[in-house]
Amino acid sequence: QVQLVESGGGLVQPGGSLRLSCAASRLTFSIYAMGWYRQAPGKQRELVATITSGGSTNYADSVKGRFTISRNNDKNTVYLQMNSLKPEDTAVYYCNARWVQSTYWGQGTQVTVSS
Repeated sequence: QVQLVESGGGLVQPGGSLRLSCAASRLTFSIYAMGWYRQAPGKQRELVATITSGGSTNYADSVKGRFTISRNNDKNTVYLQMNSLKPEDTAVYYCNARWVQSTYWGQGTQVTVSS
């Protein structure tokens, strides 16, 4: 079955940076729109950023100018570069793959921004 495996989370101080990766397998990666979502304790899961198969990107207002989503179709991997991190960015970050009516989720990776 399809697998999405996130990595790169951890503890970082405010103002710091992290790069998340999501490695996909058992799907035709290049045709899927890929996205990053996050869920903080007690809150609903929310969109962070998406990238289409053609490379068009979309960001939540709260991360515009700080986060960058990218993809490498040769490596079946999508990335999220997170700069100028804030405590409110603390959440579990999930990778998502979507094509037509098919959607898949990874297990998530914890990002904690704290001094």
